[in-house]
This record gives sequence, C-alpha cells and structure tokens, in this order.
Amino acid sequence: MDEQLSSNEKKLLLEIAREALEIGVQGGLLEPLNLNELPNILQEEGATFVTLTLGGTLRGCIGALEATVPLAEDVQHHVIAAALNDYRFQPVGPDEVEEITIEISYLTSPTPLVYEDPSELVIKLRPGVDGVVIRDGMRRATFLPQVWDKIPETEIFLNMLCQKMGSMPELWKQKQIEVFTYQVEKFSE
Repeated sequence: MDEQLSSNEKKLLLEIAREALEIGVQGGLLEPLNLNELPNILQEEGATFVTLTLGGTLRGCIGALEATVPLAEDVQHHVIAAALNDYRFQPVGPDEVEEITIEISYLTSPTPLVYEDPSELVIKLRPGVDGVVIRDGMRRATFLPQVWDKIPETEIFLNMLCQKMGSMPELWKQKQIEVFTYQVEKFSE
C-alpha cells in the first residue's frame, strides 16, 4: 500500500464486497470484474483482510498478507471466503446477509522486525498501530492492528498469537521467532 485510498475508492470496494457477499452466499457465480472501469489503484495488486460482523460479533475474517491479485479482486475473493470458508464459523446464511457489516483492511507489505530478546520485542511492537505476523518454521499467524483493541497488553497479545499459530503460548519468550509488522487502512460500511 503505497498510497491512501480516496473515499470514492473505499466506497467502490465496499460495493464490490457487498455484491460479492450477496451473490456468493446465494451460491451464485460472480461475473469477472471489468478492471478497466475501476480507478487505477483498484487495478493494482493489493492485499486485504475482510472482516464480517453480525450485531458487533465476529462472523468471519479472511485475507492475505501478500499482494498477488488486483485489489478489487482481492476484496471480492476474501469477502466470499470470510462468509463461507472461515473454519471457525458455520457459513453465513442468506437470512444473515442483510445484517452483516463488512470491514476491509488494506495492508502495507509486512516488514521484518529485528529484535535481540523477548523484552526488546515487547518494546518495539506498537499496540493499535502494528499488525503482527509471527513465523516459526512452516507455521505462521497474524493479528490485524484492530486486535489490539481487544488484547491491549503486548505479552498477552503475543501469547494468543502463538496459540493461533498452534504453538505454546509463550513460545516467543523461549526462542527467537520471526516477527513482521504491517499497518492497515481500515474502513467499513
């Protein structure tokens, strides 16, 4: 993410997401986007996470850390995946679609965070600002910056992120793991 999205570009992405959600949950096939009709930034590769909530409660969240497809297509694919393929939830039903709120997080590229020991890691992370990716071998996990709102204490944040990765909660204290940070531009309906 080299530039901020305009309010019109955010509105277009939310419209693309809403249409994809409605069609995808009904089992319909999406028409390919005509990228040439969209603003340039939506045609460029971009990485997003799409979060669905129902009555303020998480209902699905799926995304990508690396940009591999045009931004508009990334949003379209992830809204359907969040609705139908988030293993933590039953698929969103047609009766829920109208009540679902869509939030899009447009990510910067993750950058390595260099640290010498666990205490330095705790100091270098910026709660509320940094999305965090941890990696240990082939396993990895991420929390968006918004997760800091629910888990504001850095050590607990890292413990829960290790658990999400499938490791012991305090793995980050016991060995040097790879840590990357990124930021997001977040917007919702």
